[in-house]
Amino acid sequence: MIDPRQLQALAAVAAEGSVARAATRLGWSQPTVDYHLKALDRLVEAPLTQRSSRGSTLTAAGTLMLERGEEILALAERALTDVREFAEVGTTRLRFGSFPTAAARLLPGIASRLRRIGIELDTTLEEIAPLVEGNNQGDFDAALVYPASGYRLPFRRGVHTMSLLTDPLLLALPASHPLARRARFDVASLVELEDSAWVFSATPGDTLDDVVRDTFAGRRFKVAVRTDDYAVALGMVAAEMGIGLVPQLAAFNVPAGVALKPIDDPRFAREILLATPPSRSGPSATVRQLAEAVRRTIDALA
Repeated sequence: MIDPRQLQALAAVAAEGSVARAATRLGWSQPTVDYHLKALDRLVEAPLTQRSSRGSTLTAAGTLMLERGEEILALAERALTDVREFAEVGTTRLRFGSFPTAAARLLPGIASRLRRIGIELDTTLEEIAPLVEGNNQGDFDAALVYPASGYRLPFRRGVHTMSLLTDPLLLALPASHPLARRARFDVASLVELEDSAWVFSATPGDTLDDVVRDTFAGRRFKVAVRTDDYAVALGMVAAEMGIGLVPQLAAFNVPAGVALKPIDDPRFAREILLATPPSRSGPSATVRQLAEAVRRTIDALA
């Protein structure tokens, strides 16, 4: 097992160029630095430093160990910082924004995981455009949002985003549609649907609608229904009122009469992001815990 002091000794030698100066940097004795370096050499079964009359440098193995070791030390420091924060403040409240699809599938698991570590959510459910605006104005500590893959949301400069999930988009067709027997679609076969009516979002700014518009660039297509509720959208498809795109995350309780087909094009996916307002220090410990809770909830669903 690696002792963090071994990694600290190696990092100090790399920074100072000698064991003596590394000892001064760390406030240790020179024999102590030597002891930890030799113990690390024995652990990896290879020399990590080489000494000469001009000082000490890292071997190739030592350089690799330093790269990994710095990650370990940074993670250990973050763990201490996070736990100290939670110990000082106790229960923390987090202003959280989310789009409804994520709330329906993910919010119960997210809230349960956070409650165990003393974080309570004050949650607001909105569509993407209001969530982006709220994030830009600092109304949320964090917000779950999504753009279509390759598209950008109008965040103000400095907003930090963490990618949490790539959610494929499925083509929803009435089972009676002439093309519903196809196993998969690509852009060329989607263009064959130009005579079909589409179900679109009711709120402007949804980049999933932009994917369809760009696919049919220069061609006519019509929008028959507008709704932000995917359950309603699937009902409209089942009623043969239109076709539409449905994220895989929202493709549950699918009514009879709907055929869902994968699309072989990387643009037909949405990137679920956790967005936080601009901050010099980056996301807080609480927001990092939120991101981890989202990831674990997604993994549990998968």
